[in-house]
Amino acid sequence: MKPGSTRPVTVWHRIDALLARLRPHRVPLSLAVDAAVIAVCWNITYLFRLGFERWISARPGYDGLVLAGVVGLYLLALAALRMPQSLWRFSGFGEVKRLTLACLGAGTVAALVVMGLGLRAVPRAVLALHPIVALMGLCVVRIAYRMVYEHARSRMSGHDPDARRAIVLGAGAAARMLLAGIHEQGWTVLGLLDDDPAKRRTRIGSTAVLGPLEAVRDKAVRGAATHVIVAMPGARPDERRRALKLAADTGLPVLTVPTVDELREGRSRIERLRDIEPEDLLGRAPVQLDEAGIGDTLRGKVVLVTGAGGSIGSELCRQVARYRPTRLVLYELSEFNLYTIEQELGELHPDIDLVRLIGDVKDLGHLRATFAAWRPQVVFHAAAYKHVPLMEDHNAWAALRNNTLGTWQAALAAAEQGVERFVLISTDKAVNPTNVMGATKRAAEMALSSLVAAHPGTRFMAVRFGNVLGSSGSVIPKFKEQIARGGPVTVTHPDIIRYFMTIPEAARLVLQAAAIGASGQVLVLDMGEPVKIVDLARDLIRLAGHTVDEIAIVFSGLRPGEKLYEELLADSDASVATPFERLRIARLDANGPSVDELLQLASTGAATVSDDMVRAELARTIPEYQRP
Repeated sequence: MKPGSTRPVTVWHRIDALLARLRPHRVPLSLAVDAAVIAVCWNITYLFRLGFERWISARPGYDGLVLAGVVGLYLLALAALRMPQSLWRFSGFGEVKRLTLACLGAGTVAALVVMGLGLRAVPRAVLALHPIVALMGLCVVRIAYRMVYEHARSRMSGHDPDARRAIVLGAGAAARMLLAGIHEQGWTVLGLLDDDPAKRRTRIGSTAVLGPLEAVRDKAVRGAATHVIVAMPGARPDERRRALKLAADTGLPVLTVPTVDELREGRSRIERLRDIEPEDLLGRAPVQLDEAGIGDTLRGKVVLVTGAGGSIGSELCRQVARYRPTRLVLYELSEFNLYTIEQELGELHPDIDLVRLIGDVKDLGHLRATFAAWRPQVVFHAAAYKHVPLMEDHNAWAALRNNTLGTWQAALAAAEQGVERFVLISTDKAVNPTNVMGATKRAAEMALSSLVAAHPGTRFMAVRFGNVLGSSGSVIPKFKEQIARGGPVTVTHPDIIRYFMTIPEAARLVLQAAAIGASGQVLVLDMGEPVKIVDLARDLIRLAGHTVDEIAIVFSGLRPGEKLYEELLADSDASVATPFERLRIARLDANGPSVDELLQLASTGAATVSDDMVRAELARTIPEYQRP
């Protein structure tokens, strides 16, 4: 029994381990075994022709040289048909056809050469029968190998047709911990792959390191694997993305171990495999921020988060909790979302005082009462309606009330109570907006800047970033659901591109804004190269173990108000660098049009306001808004 494991190591495990060690040397071994089989079949043919009494004594003295020549001809024929590269455990009718051609061809040439040289002591029957006997011998050896291999696999998996067999990419500390626990979950690890030359031909327990990561492309190395596991939590994002691409190219389902952050924060254990998450696909290094500065801003403070149960809001709460605030006020309209984040934070951070409030940012009276009761020092405003098509059709007034009026009221209530910092979560769709959602977020930025001069005691700032991978309603959860249903995967346009960041990265950017932003500024992340949505769809299909032939991609057309590409800075915004790489600050125009009439319209009863009225007022207030 292996140390640290409750699963016995049987003779079948040892046979499988031996086959795995031999697999990288299959070409010379295959030639050696085939040469031995051909030689044995030559002797069997003599025995059949001459009988036991004469099968040795009646041979000519030069028979050994003839046999050597015959073996050489057969090996040349086998090599010409690439038989040494074939996989014996997958031997089938195609293999038998190629063996037949090789044996008939080599046997015919051997007979012609022997007769041409006048070597009459070699029986003609031996020359005629040997190709047939050799073909039978070569086929039997391959069939026997396949039977042993499949029987070993069946015995190890307990005859379970759903047995899970994995090739693991990575042979470091994470792989060691993974192997210590994964077998208890019913997994069989066939081998490890790692680019470190020092790890080649080594073993972790009974599992061999079979080669570099590239070797996963080799079907012989993968063997009977049903999954590929990427166990490289500490690798750079570009290295992990390369490993994921290699894994996806195999056509097998791909799993990964938790990330370093998940392990460090206790959110998962190394043997708890998971599907590919959005951050695994980002493929670039996250922005490095000023942890000490963020800690000074939040530690020992009362922090309030609106929209605390949403995708961004909940991650903000998790990140804020790491910096030990004295109190964290969760302000959320959805009862379920509030309950979910409160339960999670209560378990992970039992020492933090959590205040759980059902509240609506459209209710100024409740906001004022909340701020007066709990006296927050830092406010993160994440409450918003963000789904572009949903806000575009029949919900423009709701978007204006929640996104613009709600922001202004939350900021006003914060300023009245002397909040130190108020951070608005904005979006790249607020730049030259073409939809109601983006226009209402741009108006929210303008409403925020209108409070700067009147309330100098509070720093008002905004954070603007692109699409957040994995947030509710974003493309990846939608694509994964469609793949699970068997497709098709719907993409609006083959050329549509987006800037992407992960939820944790977005939350850290917001925290950094609170630490370094001055009043009236918006912090913008240089998000690198944009990503084509159709490429994301293809990646997810392949990582799920399918091909685009099995799961089709269908282009549904751009939705109302949707752009082919998004921008992060408007042309009129002045952008300056910060001390932090890939972070820039833009100062918004505080002298732009007033948002007073927009706010007044948002305060009007729904019965008297139409979507066209909202769009018209947005266009009047925001000159860059391009109405559809």
